[in-house]
Amino acid sequence: MVSAEQLEIVKSEYAAGKAVFERGQYGDAVRHFEAASALVDRGSRFGGEVQMWLVTALDAAGQLQSAIALCKQLVRHPSIDTREQARGLLYILEAPKLSKRPEWLVEIPDLGALGDNQSSLKLGAGVVLKQSPPPSKWAIAEPVDLSKVNARDNSFVWVGLMGIGVAIAGLIFWH
Repeated sequence: MVSAEQLEIVKSEYAAGKAVFERGQYGDAVRHFEAASALVDRGSRFGGEVQMWLVTALDAAGQLQSAIALCKQLVRHPSIDTREQARGLLYILEAPKLSKRPEWLVEIPDLGALGDNQSSLKLGAGVVLKQSPPPSKWAIAEPVDLSKVNARDNSFVWVGLMGIGVAIAGLIFWH
């Protein structure tokens, strides 16, 4: 039986684990989910949910064998939902890994490395990513020279307006 104080700690660790997992900090997520799993009733539905998140975090952190071992335990969990999720996840974890050819992969640069005072970031193959300064919220737009606006292309608007006018006049006349 879990006390109310322990349950609050479990919920806090569980929420923290999910938050850091979603930010890609899988090692931290494993630590939070392990702390929550140590305090929760593992046979409960919530305990199964915490352990399923732990399996996912272990896999994401590169600890595949630990993830598979825990997932095999969860296949025998008292909660039907947890058992079904564990079976599906175990099938995925044990599936053979496909090989990836290097030319199929795209490397995405870390734009966080681009500081406020830098104007460009050199990428591979001579590609340079330029950072434009943010527009001022008080910037005034340049005035438009109306003599350079092509009004001939907009004649279809007048034809459309006249068609709508004729349709409305026809509705009024025939009604």
